[in-house]
Amino acid sequence: MSEQLPGQYRVYGYRWVVLAVFMLVNFTIQILWISYATIISEASHYYGVSHQMITLLSMVFMIAFIPLSLPAAWVIDTRGFRVAVGFGVILMGVFGITRGLAGSNYALALASTIGIAIAQPFLLDAWTKVPANWFPARERATAVGLITLASMLGVAAGMGLSGFLVGVMSIGTMQLVFGLLAASSAVAFLLLARERPATPPDPSGVEVRALMLDGLKHALTVKPFLIMLGVAFVIMGVFNGVTSWVGDIILPRGFGSTDAAILGAVMLVVGVVGAVVLGAISDRHGRRVRYLALALALAVPCLVGVAFISTLWLLYAAAALLGFFIVGALPIGMQYAAEVTQPTPEGTSNGLIQLFGQCSVAFVWVMGVLRTGNGSFTVSLVLASVLLAVSALVVSRLKDAAPAAGRMAAPGPDAAAAALPASADLEAG
Repeated sequence: MSEQLPGQYRVYGYRWVVLAVFMLVNFTIQILWISYATIISEASHYYGVSHQMITLLSMVFMIAFIPLSLPAAWVIDTRGFRVAVGFGVILMGVFGITRGLAGSNYALALASTIGIAIAQPFLLDAWTKVPANWFPARERATAVGLITLASMLGVAAGMGLSGFLVGVMSIGTMQLVFGLLAASSAVAFLLLARERPATPPDPSGVEVRALMLDGLKHALTVKPFLIMLGVAFVIMGVFNGVTSWVGDIILPRGFGSTDAAILGAVMLVVGVVGAVVLGAISDRHGRRVRYLALALALAVPCLVGVAFISTLWLLYAAAALLGFFIVGALPIGMQYAAEVTQPTPEGTSNGLIQLFGQCSVAFVWVMGVLRTGNGSFTVSLVLASVLLAVSALVVSRLKDAAPAAGRMAAPGPDAAAAALPASADLEAG
């Protein structure tokens, strides 16, 4: 059941169960978020509203995340991820079902969507908290990569299933199907998730975490973390910008909507692979900065290729590699932020990273503003390439956080027993 580590620490096999149900609820909420994106015209006709009002059903998630990210992080760090995520999945399940039962009533569908959007920060802000409680430091970037994998697969499933299901059932029925999936995954999480194992996975598991407000103040004084906030904005800005405008980006070069759909899918699927592979390599070698800087640097020529390549198969290759390095950089950056800001609670550091990532919607808007008269996105893509290159250079000058054993003397059984209640008291607020 468990693997014995020096110093009376244990790595429990049950960590994979906790991770699996957490991945499931993140997979599900992404389906609920993106489910209207590929059926805007059909949804506009079904609800009897404009295309802009259908787009609002997706945008409300980003709008809600900005004011709710830090409060959600506070709940995660003071009450624990099981309480916080549990609250979020209950909202997700309840409002997922009510959105399906709304039928063609747009006002009720919007109100239900707002309820689901409120749930999202409680899930996303816990991305590094779950691995911190259950996984040793050598596996945490891998765990965050797997959570990223589930999230990205949720986006892909939401886009693909919506387009298929709308041809065989009404949009209301389709949303009810998604709502039942949300309720089922919520029940699985509530039944199977546990806050922490009986024994910490490594010395970092017994470190006392600062209270949320003190941790927030500390994080904002850590220069590498402030840099990571900017890097997260760039990473998500590039990813969201390319995926949002992909059809218009390649249209001036004579490519069609089918080519754009394939390009977007390739970028997403290979990005999922990158999140797992690069996270695992980073864990294996115990290095964050090296692989984060390398991923950002290698993404630069790939983005330039997306901006200028006119040969279809080369364009697909550039998009695939861009997805691999951009998405793959994200879990490494999140884990680095959690490590470099200790003793700031993981929910707080991750909440700020997620917040800046969500704010990258501003860059998507800027890309539209910088679009030239002939429809070209060359200016904004070159700007994005420069931002990636600068990010890679700045990150390469950072240093990895000291390992847990280096930040504190490895405690024996008595010290571990004494430290655990103190940590638990802080988590409980």
